[in-house]
Amino acid sequence: QEQLAESGGGLVQPGGSLRLSCAASGFMISRYYMSWVRQAPGKGLEWVAEIYMVTGMTLLTNAVKGRFSISGDNANNSMYLQMNNLKPEDTGRYYCARGRAGKYSLRGQGTQVTVSS
Repeated sequence: QEQLAESGGGLVQPGGSLRLSCAASGFMISRYYMSWVRQAPGKGLEWVAEIYMVTGMTLLTNAVKGRFSISGDNANNSMYLQMNNLKPEDTGRYYCARGRAGKYSLRGQGTQVTVSS
C-alpha cells in the first residue's frame, strides 16, 4: 500500500525553526515530483515547495523563499522541509504529496505547525 507519513511539526516561537520529514512507503519517490502543501485554519490548500527527485530541482513559493528549503533522500525514500525564521502566517497543517501543480496522486495525513509566542 502506498503511503506518505509526515512528522516533525510542533509549536514554535516566531523566528524559530522546524524540520518536517515525509517518509514514503509502497513506492519509490525517486521517480516523482514531490511537494509540500499546507492548509491554514479556515483556508484552502496552499502549495509551498516541490522537488523533482530525478534531478533534485526545487521550487518554492515566494512567501517562503530564503526561509524554507526542500530536500529529498532517495536512499531513505524520504523528503524534508527545513523551515527557518518561522512566522505566525506559516501556521497550518503541512502535508507531503506526490505530484506537483495542484495534481497530487497521494497525500499524507499531515503534521501541524503552530508559530506563536
